[in-house]
Amino acid sequence: MTHPSVGIIHTSPATVDLFGRLFREALPGVRIVNLLDDSILPELRDTGGDLSTVSPRWTSYARIADERDVDVILNACSSVGELGAEAQAGVRAPIVRVDAEMAREAVRRGDRIAVMATLPTTLRPTSDLIARTAAAAGRSITIERILAPGAYEALMRGDQAAHDDAILTAMKEAAGRSDAIVLAQASMARVVPGLPEVDRGKVLASPPFAVAATLAALNARQG
Repeated sequence: MTHPSVGIIHTSPATVDLFGRLFREALPGVRIVNLLDDSILPELRDTGGDLSTVSPRWTSYARIADERDVDVILNACSSVGELGAEAQAGVRAPIVRVDAEMAREAVRRGDRIAVMATLPTTLRPTSDLIARTAAAAGRSITIERILAPGAYEALMRGDQAAHDDAILTAMKEAAGRSDAIVLAQASMARVVPGLPEVDRGKVLASPPFAVAATLAALNARQG
């Protein structure tokens, strides 16, 4: 029996174990091919989010995953979410964008949507995706972009606690004025248990939605 296979392109080691666990829980026996390049996000930060600087490299990873005969490729990073559509023509396996289904759920939740990130280069792609998703659904929404102050810098100096505290503070402030809080980076979800219980349901993180979308793509391929 041939088990289904998923190629996952990561830009942070934080998502490797996370997605591995979620996929194995949802689909026991799944074969996972991980490709990680942790130089992409620092480069995007330094270039102001210029995707052209990393596009050829990311596309090469999609081709490598395809050559490994995976059934579906998951683009696990919102910052480079747009690159999947560009690379699709050159690979056989369908490419799933990590935040696409989360964006649809956010639009269903209400009209006031907060998008939160620790990197400015992640705020724009996710916010733009939600805006396009709302427009396609004929919805009028308000998007608030929130950068958790000091969180990324704390992470870079190895202070995980300060990183988490900065995110949690920003979440608590946003909760009272938002119908949904969208986490533009999957790794931010670790702090959600620190929110008051009444606000936790407002927070949307991409991993569960991305796994569901990937499984749907697998099922579609298998007929």
